[in-house]
Amino acid sequence: MSSTRESDFEELLKIIRTVCDLRAAAGLLEWDQETYMPTGATEARSRQVATLYATSHELFIRDRTGELLERLNGIEDDPMEFLTSLVRVTQRDYSRACKLSPELVGKIAEVTSKAKASWAQAYRENNFERFAGDLERVVGLCREKAEAIGYADHPYDALLDEYEPESTSAQIKYIFDDLRSALVPIVQAIAEAPQMEYAFLHYSYDAEIQWDFGMEILRDIGFDFQRGRQDLSAHPFSTSFSINDVRLTTRIRERSLVSGLFGSLHEAGHGMYEQGIDPELEGTFLAQGTSLGIHESQSRLWENQVGRSEAFWRCYYRDLQQRFKDQLGNIPMERFYQAMNQVRPSAIRVEADEVTYNLHIMLRFELEMMLLEEKASVHELPGLWMDRMQGYLGVQPESDAQGVLQDIHWALGAIGYFPTYTIGNLISAQIFSCAQSALTDLDDQISRGEFKPLLEWLQTNVYHWGRKLSAAEIIDWLTNGAVSAEPWLAYIRQKYSAIYGNLP
Repeated sequence: MSSTRESDFEELLKIIRTVCDLRAAAGLLEWDQETYMPTGATEARSRQVATLYATSHELFIRDRTGELLERLNGIEDDPMEFLTSLVRVTQRDYSRACKLSPELVGKIAEVTSKAKASWAQAYRENNFERFAGDLERVVGLCREKAEAIGYADHPYDALLDEYEPESTSAQIKYIFDDLRSALVPIVQAIAEAPQMEYAFLHYSYDAEIQWDFGMEILRDIGFDFQRGRQDLSAHPFSTSFSINDVRLTTRIRERSLVSGLFGSLHEAGHGMYEQGIDPELEGTFLAQGTSLGIHESQSRLWENQVGRSEAFWRCYYRDLQQRFKDQLGNIPMERFYQAMNQVRPSAIRVEADEVTYNLHIMLRFELEMMLLEEKASVHELPGLWMDRMQGYLGVQPESDAQGVLQDIHWALGAIGYFPTYTIGNLISAQIFSCAQSALTDLDDQISRGEFKPLLEWLQTNVYHWGRKLSAAEIIDWLTNGAVSAEPWLAYIRQKYSAIYGNLP
């Protein structure tokens, strides 16, 4: 590389790292808001976060960034080489960012920061109207953002592209329609099968003991606590400020043994992905998950294919039983495993079973489309939510806190995010199937509590690349194909036929 090109790249790299540092600082303030910040600080924190995001955005979209990218474009090096990959990804981000003014970026950050606080209060009070005004402002800004970015067919596409690059709402609808046609008969067959009661899951389970058990499992599966931590929050989430500073949160409920544990496993899947990215990419736009579908595939893989597996509980059930002798002392492992995998429609997405989970996502996708198309108002959401929950799952939430208020995503301005959960579910089965082929005794390893081979395989084949490879490239590389529902459906049929009898 010539000295001029090298100088240009060093200047671009300095801009990128400054932008990443400012975003990380804003992210840290947001993490603190969800965990430890006093409620009275909301107004000041909203302003601080808005300032950091607007400043980082303004720095990034300066003409000088574009000039450097133009001069560095067309490099004939290996497309996987660091410089080439960074220029390619930065050019994509720059083109998108230039369509958004710093004022709009700052306004979105400020409004969503306030919306998070009002959502949390509305959730605690079971009072949707306390949140409705802020949500109207968020939805309006999302429409404004979509118009600024531009789209060919639907405003949803502009927002979805932020989370699942190159995807469209039409593609999502096609996948959902295809999945729904196979999934509904499976759900119906399970509903008609003999049902077991598992009252022991809702006995009283000491929160501190639950926490300790979950922390030990996170250490066992490979989450690095020298480069990360776990805390409590109203809604489980993960975030990272560096591949060496990854934060998880979970929530623990005294009468829901599965909530805290599977929340921890889920978020640890996200966290270990971030921790497994190539250190060379640190401090750049490459040091992130390549898409939320791939990201979610890892959280679902560790939560479901690992954490809800029979092999996993052959390893850990005796330990859990000893910690909760009064509640589980007389419950055999086989019955506990069945309870962990009970299929029963639930009002709460994060506590939904594997089989019905995707129906929760389809509901949210439909409501988001209606909001953007202005076919529904924010104030109609609670009623629409209740109607669709009844239609999709045959259940009625007892309150808005268990219904339309249960997720924080809309307060974050994350319209377009929810479909990535189902995409992640499908990809998780594809990736885990590849891991099983490569690690022929994977089930035995899990039953012995040996997770290092699986984690190392995932680091090599998925995590390491960061954004060097796109989601489509990772799936094609591993499977010689595209995202498909068939491996997930095969996994569901095999697993749940053993519990409920043959499934269609």
